[in-house]
Amino acid sequence: MADSKGLRINEQIRVREVRLVDDEGEKNGIVPTIEALKLAKERDLDLVEVSPNANPPVCKILNYGKYRFEQEKRLRDSRKAQKALKLKEIRMQPKIGAGDLDTKAKHVQEFLDEGDKVKVTIRFRGRELAHTELGYDVLNEVLKRLVEGSYTIEKPAAMEGRFMSMTLNAKAK
Repeated sequence: MADSKGLRINEQIRVREVRLVDDEGEKNGIVPTIEALKLAKERDLDLVEVSPNANPPVCKILNYGKYRFEQEKRLRDSRKAQKALKLKEIRMQPKIGAGDLDTKAKHVQEFLDEGDKVKVTIRFRGRELAHTELGYDVLNEVLKRLVEGSYTIEKPAAMEGRFMSMTLNAKAK
């Protein structure tokens, strides 16, 4: 049976001949599989099919346990390097005070500095829906209070039911 990655090792390789790469990285050309297996056994290593779709398949002589460990380590490191992108939301109302607006804008700036996306939302209640232009004014005021060049507008201000929102993205450093 092949391992979880679909690689065949040693006696699992059922082709007549393989393109062989030895443990020093030297290319040995096309060799009968039996001979390649013999060579691997002499060196106390495994014959691993690294490219099964090639014609003939490419096999390497190596320590299979160590090879698998290196592959898993590389996978772990690549996962660590990825940053999970978070969407933060800041909510306010159209009749927000200047001090509160400063505080909310400061929070938006902090989120952008951390590299997160920020959705700035304004909730309209009752008769406020008749004056949606106030929402545009508030969102523009938030943009004025942010550090210039620290963001890009991913989605401009637009109404969605009782809410008006825009999405900001942190600019890559």
